[in-house]
Amino acid sequence: MAISVHLDIVSSEAQIFSGLVEMLVVTGSMGELGILPRHAPLLTSIKPGHIKVLRQGGREEYFYVSGGILEVQPDILTILADTVIRAADLDEAAALQSKTAAEQLLSEKKGNVDFSTALIQLTRATAQLRTLSLYKSNHRK
Repeated sequence: MAISVHLDIVSSEAQIFSGLVEMLVVTGSMGELGILPRHAPLLTSIKPGHIKVLRQGGREEYFYVSGGILEVQPDILTILADTVIRAADLDEAAALQSKTAAEQLLSEKKGNVDFSTALIQLTRATAQLRTLSLYKSNHRK
């Protein structure tokens, strides 16, 4: 059996994942991170996007996270986020609709458009679609 570390993924609503993992891949504030057992302690913010979890036995799981905090300790990894959704539970139609609506708002030249809100909406929708794409490509094998 491979060396593993305990991972907890917690949203503001519930604990989404708790278990032993061989590796965690997440995008931190300075770029993509690959966290293995015995990683040096670390605290970083997480950008909106996907989280890849390599469970014991080699099974991969994907999650969408709206952003948050990653804490790495010698024996435990913790992700705290406002929103965490398992990739299998993402609504592709809703993400596509949200992306289209955000792109339409950004293309309008009117002064009453809240560009920062539209950019956040576009970023989240794009991150959800990317997470779904990774999940689907992994489950076709």
